[in-house]
Amino acid sequence: MTLENIIKEKKGTIVDVRTHEEFMGGHVADSINIPLGEIQNRFEEIQNLKAPLVLCCASGNRSGQAQHYLSQKGIDCYNGGSWLDVNYYQSK
Repeated sequence: MTLENIIKEKKGTIVDVRTHEEFMGGHVADSINIPLGEIQNRFEEIQNLKAPLVLCCASGNRSGQAQHYLSQKGIDCYNGGSWLDVNYYQSK
């Protein structure tokens, strides 16, 4: 299944790893905000989310870091890149 299909068909959970302030300025509908700096502390919460996780941020850099960390911990996740791209896929 492609990343686009996962997003479009709501097969997983969209996690925005930007700061709370950035998230409040605009985000993907139904996404949840877990800032990159809080990923380790909120790992148990992340484990209970519907997988796969689609991680997004402003450019794809922070979501890439989160994807690397979480995949090493056994979490099924993808780097969705910019939240604007994820939003676009969801709206198609």
